[in-house]
Amino acid sequence: MRGFLLILIIIVVALIAAVASGFLNINQIRGAEAPVVSATHNGVVAKGGQAPAFDVQTGSVEIGTRNATVKLPEVHVKPPANEAEANTVNAM
Repeated sequence: MRGFLLILIIIVVALIAAVASGFLNINQIRGAEAPVVSATHNGVVAKGGQAPAFDVQTGSVEIGTRNATVKLPEVHVKPPANEAEANTVNAM
C-alpha cells in the first residue's frame, strides 16, 4: 500500500512539474452537464448529461547527435620528494 501511495505521489508531482514548466497545456473546451434524473413508479430515469472535453497540447523532445571537439584536462601525478626517497629505502 505504501508503494502504491509513493507511485501516486510521484505521478502527481511529475504532472505538476509538466504543467508548471509549460511542457503540458490543458484547456477545457466543453463543460460538464449533469444528467436530469427523475424518479417514477417504474424506477429512476436519467436522461442527458455531458462529459467535459479537454484540449491537451504537449511539448516535444528532440534527441539527436552531433560531432564536437572537447578539450580534456591532463592529469599528472608527481609523488612528493620525501615519499619517493622512503619508497627506495624500503625497497632495499
